[in-house]
Amino acid sequence: MIDVMVNGCNGKMGQIVCDLVDKNPNMILKCGADKVDTGYFTYPVYTDLDKISEKPNVIIDFSIPVATFGVLEYAKKNNVPVVIATTGFTGEEEKKIVEYSNYIPVFKSANMSFSINMFQHILKEIAPKLKDTDIEIIETHHNRKIDGPSGTAQMLADTINEALGGGYVCEYDRHSKHEKRAKNEIGMTSIRGGNIVGEHTVKFFGDSETFEITHTSYSRNVFAEGAIKAAEFIVGKKNGFYNMDDLVSEN
Repeated sequence: MIDVMVNGCNGKMGQIVCDLVDKNPNMILKCGADKVDTGYFTYPVYTDLDKISEKPNVIIDFSIPVATFGVLEYAKKNNVPVVIATTGFTGEEEKKIVEYSNYIPVFKSANMSFSINMFQHILKEIAPKLKDTDIEIIETHHNRKIDGPSGTAQMLADTINEALGGGYVCEYDRHSKHEKRAKNEIGMTSIRGGNIVGEHTVKFFGDSETFEITHTSYSRNVFAEGAIKAAEFIVGKKNGFYNMDDLVSEN
């Protein structure tokens, strides 16, 4: 059995993860952590990580960046693997997360969906063949999402940039610019509205045609299910940094 702690257990995603862990025959939900304990949970919830008395085998983090680093410190002190599904990190914060993988196993993905992982593999194949097009990424999410662009959109942009040999720059705001787009530009557009779980479209604009790929999520469960698979994967692993490619290649 795998003893699980969920960081951000009060959030929408945290609650879904807790519910799925509870139903998983191979897991026990030992405790949760969040900035507030509502008192409605059937398991211990801690607002102070230093007061945790349980010893989880793995931590699943669906929170906000500042809370993620708090749980990484706890994990480092207690030698617990961490699955990070939180998004909205800066470039410097991403580097700090990688540094923690020198001390504990860290699994991180901006999107825990297996289909998004396939999306990345497709982009790696087709981007070099479409290198002469103008590339734009459009992401749409519910009106409660606080970061933009989404971590998934940035991950897709990084995938394209790497596939094209580097040198591409993400353009997040054309409002202050009065010039034509550069060839090495990846345009990033964020849309927020309603209750949309998540949609990501990559468009390749040629002079005579447009090629696009879209991934749409209809339920948040897909992200929670992926996080749980990642938690099962990372228990017992050596210290290091892992992602969805590692999980897929093992299955």
